[in-house]
Amino acid sequence: MFYVFIVFVVSILSLTFSWFLFHRTKSYPVKDEKSKKISGLIQQGAVTYLKRQYRGISVFFVTVFFVLFILSFFDLVGKFVPFVFVLGGLFSAFPGYIGMKTATMANIRTLSAVQKSLNEGLKIAFSAGSAIAFTVVGFGLLGISVWFFFLKFWYTSIEIAKSDASMIQNITSNMLTFGMGVASMSLFARVGGGIFTKAADVGADLVGKIEAEIPEDDPRNPAVIADNVGDNVGDIAGMGADLYDSFVSAIISTSALSLSAGFGMKGVVLPMLISSVGTFVSMVGTFFVRTKDGVSQKKLLNSLRYGTWISSGLMALFSFFLVLLFFPENFGFYFSVISGLIAGMVVNFVTEFFTSSTYSPVKKLAKFSETGSGTVIIAGLSLGMMSTVLPCLVIGATVLISFFACGGRFDAISSFSKGLYGVGISAVGMLSTLGITLATDAYGPIADNAGGIAEMAGLDSSVRSKTDILDSIGNTTAASGKGFAICSAALTSVALISAYIAEARAQLPGIRLNLNVTSLPVLVGLLMGAMVPFLFSAYTMNAVGKAAMSIVHEVRRQFKSISGLMEGKAEPDYSLCIDICTRDSIRLMVPPAIISIVTPIVVGVILGIPGVTGFLAGITVCAFVLSTMMSNSGGAWDNAKKFIEAGNFGGKGSDSHKSSVVGDTVGDPFKDTSGPSLNVLMKLAAMAAIVFIGIALAFHLL
Repeated sequence: MFYVFIVFVVSILSLTFSWFLFHRTKSYPVKDEKSKKISGLIQQGAVTYLKRQYRGISVFFVTVFFVLFILSFFDLVGKFVPFVFVLGGLFSAFPGYIGMKTATMANIRTLSAVQKSLNEGLKIAFSAGSAIAFTVVGFGLLGISVWFFFLKFWYTSIEIAKSDASMIQNITSNMLTFGMGVASMSLFARVGGGIFTKAADVGADLVGKIEAEIPEDDPRNPAVIADNVGDNVGDIAGMGADLYDSFVSAIISTSALSLSAGFGMKGVVLPMLISSVGTFVSMVGTFFVRTKDGVSQKKLLNSLRYGTWISSGLMALFSFFLVLLFFPENFGFYFSVISGLIAGMVVNFVTEFFTSSTYSPVKKLAKFSETGSGTVIIAGLSLGMMSTVLPCLVIGATVLISFFACGGRFDAISSFSKGLYGVGISAVGMLSTLGITLATDAYGPIADNAGGIAEMAGLDSSVRSKTDILDSIGNTTAASGKGFAICSAALTSVALISAYIAEARAQLPGIRLNLNVTSLPVLVGLLMGAMVPFLFSAYTMNAVGKAAMSIVHEVRRQFKSISGLMEGKAEPDYSLCIDICTRDSIRLMVPPAIISIVTPIVVGVILGIPGVTGFLAGITVCAFVLSTMMSNSGGAWDNAKKFIEAGNFGGKGSDSHKSSVVGDTVGDPFKDTSGPSLNVLMKLAAMAAIVFIGIALAFHLL
């Protein structure tokens, strides 16, 4: 209990640090009234969207609560399950809402700061990004520690467990249910936010840039405010919810594996402490992020990396003593932590290599624009497919290293479980420094918003050039953040599948599960699982297309019907575009959510536990590769367009530029909707399978 109390203390420290950063950012003076007005419109649109989204999601949570409540009377789920599911959703909603409020408050202050110096702008944007990040990890540790305290009290004082093993089983099973609520909220945030932001972005680009040939973020474009709102609800609230989900799921799934691995309560607590230490060293790392005016983009990017490197180095040092304290007889845990840390940094670099205009892949992609949009799209798809090779090799190596380092072997269930616990520890290690990693990601949309406000307010071009520098680096850190999110989701999903198998074995003592790949239920489950990411992506891509089509029609209508708009003598109706995006994103995010939760239940009823195991494995493998390809293709198309806008291959307004805009339009839902949403699909499907395992055990046909 003492060690979990440390986790609780670190969570409060993280939230306090976030509160301090928020108010320090908010206190920065803002003078330009026109910029204030535009920022206010963005903030109002973002708040309106989240409130309407949360109202819609509440219907889903209430419905699932009653379903789980009824199932609990038939002992198909635990009695705490309905309540913990809702609690998980609430704990996931808070950081998203607070993060979005922080980002929309910070955009105007970043713009004000960058007029003083580039370093000042970076400091304000990164400070706000850090406030968002430490809200995410703080709420994650708070929810886990408080829930652990309650369950420990319940099973030792109110409902006495039969044994220590029984108590650990009850605690970890209920903690996994908390994860399902978190994952459900995360999916809605990711999918809904992704549809909103890309519908506005695609609609604004297609009509504004290509048809009307006006600049990006031109105030005459009716969709421009919705586009800036989308940066916050998609890249801030959505990304935060996604990584909050990975952070929490990695901890609780690894804790759940402790019993079958034979590590007892020490194994339950270790992942929590690793994450707490990582949160603390991430706070330290934020103080090392600074730069100077006049530096190159490469040096600016390195200044952001420096904080991450410091945090990772400190994490490697402190985790050595942590493992020595808990498991001096099994030092392999330390190598699992290190393998996760290294994997995260390697994948970040690989993602940056394939998506940053600093390197040759994006420069070569930009050159294809000289021959038209068709070749740009072909080359971008090829680049995305090629970019999947190294991440797959890295994750495969990480799984093997962490498995064998912790004593994993294939000849006995107990030894196999130890290895799986090691894989979970590597996922926790990768996510341990999430505070600093998410801070470098969240700062990007804030800088992007600052640039948009500068354009709409008609500020001097030198101001926009500074925000463009910050935005360009933000695109790279955002792409790297997506790569990190994908890989952490894959490792977390492996840990969740392991937790599912452990849960099944706990409820079927003495019965050997046939999980051989040649087993018919496993094989069919694999096939079904590999299909689901494509079905899921079809719905999310189509949703962006439908919503974007509505925006295109509305922008065209306003250009034609509002007299004096194109001459700058009249203002467009920004609120109508925001309303269209809000309405369509909330309506169209429902089918993907149903797919994520219902499919593992259906497979369980038909194919049983082995079939669901194969199903989850199929989803993980396919979603990981598909998500990597989509995210990197989209990021490369985006930066190829920006590379041309910087004056290469004809610059803005050229035929090459128009071709690159088409590529970027295709890439938008790839990198910001479908690709990132697949991360949550992996985790939510596994969580749903664990929570509804009683149905698969009671009613399976095979």
